[in-house]
Amino acid sequence: MTTAAVSTLASALVSRDIDVVQPFQLDRSNLRGRMVRLGPVLDEILGRHAYPGPVAQMLAETITLATTLAAALKYEGVFTLQTKGDGPINLMVADVTSAGAVRGYAQFDEDALKAALAGEVETAPVPALLGKGYLAFTVDQGEHTQRYQGIVGLDGDRMDDCVRHYFTQSEQLATGIVVHAGRSDEGKWGGGAIMLQALPDEDAGSVASDAKPSDLEDDWRRAMALLSTVTPAEVLDPALPVNDVLFRLFHEEEVRAYDSHGLAAQCRCSRERVVTVLRSLPREEVAELKVDGAVDVGCEFCSTHYRFDDAELEAVYGSAS
Repeated sequence: MTTAAVSTLASALVSRDIDVVQPFQLDRSNLRGRMVRLGPVLDEILGRHAYPGPVAQMLAETITLATTLAAALKYEGVFTLQTKGDGPINLMVADVTSAGAVRGYAQFDEDALKAALAGEVETAPVPALLGKGYLAFTVDQGEHTQRYQGIVGLDGDRMDDCVRHYFTQSEQLATGIVVHAGRSDEGKWGGGAIMLQALPDEDAGSVASDAKPSDLEDDWRRAMALLSTVTPAEVLDPALPVNDVLFRLFHEEEVRAYDSHGLAAQCRCSRERVVTVLRSLPREEVAELKVDGAVDVGCEFCSTHYRFDDAELEAVYGSAS
């Protein structure tokens, strides 16, 4: 990052304080961070589905975490955060492209969800709603590249606990993260997260390299204590500028803001992609899927449906021959 791209927090200008990723650094403690605040993006994604409240809440947190984690990576392609378990919510998927396009969906068992909600869920939603399973981080940079995937067990009461566990087990990288999501009085979904990580040695500079281990531990504990004070209102309220939140929390740590970037709710499905999938299947097998004289293919992410009648199926397979 060039000097021109960096500004002190007092003078940094964020053109938007909603649906935004704000990178920052704590110079005093040599930690890097990301703050994410989602509003219309999250509301649009969840609005495409009729999920029960607890399912929407878990997916909202997962999407918010995915955008936060993706912002900490250098990649060209798609970052995916996925949970799979034996609980009522058996699958959640959220992915973020390097251009900032976000989408997500969940699968759940309605009867199992009702049974789970009869007990205590709020204090430990992960074991109650996701059950035993795994959390997967995947980076796919397209053809001719090796896909990266890291997997750990669903270990923790809440989704941010599971993410911290991932970094402890798989990356051995000290990570602090908080996430909040919820609905406004108007019924609109919003999500926010702040993540802190230790800077790699090559990025930390001479101050960190000369520091004693005890000093680094003190820096980390101090930053985590500050992070723990953030409230849901601070990360969610679009009327509160993102930089004001960071300054409130970390001004004693000499917080420095970098260029922010926006996010958008955008699915990558298309009729052309569905046609490609259909062509990969035997025509007889596809014909068995017809209902009322047509094959209907729905996108799990955005709930868009693509309908193919006999004439359109003929065009699909005829043009492939």
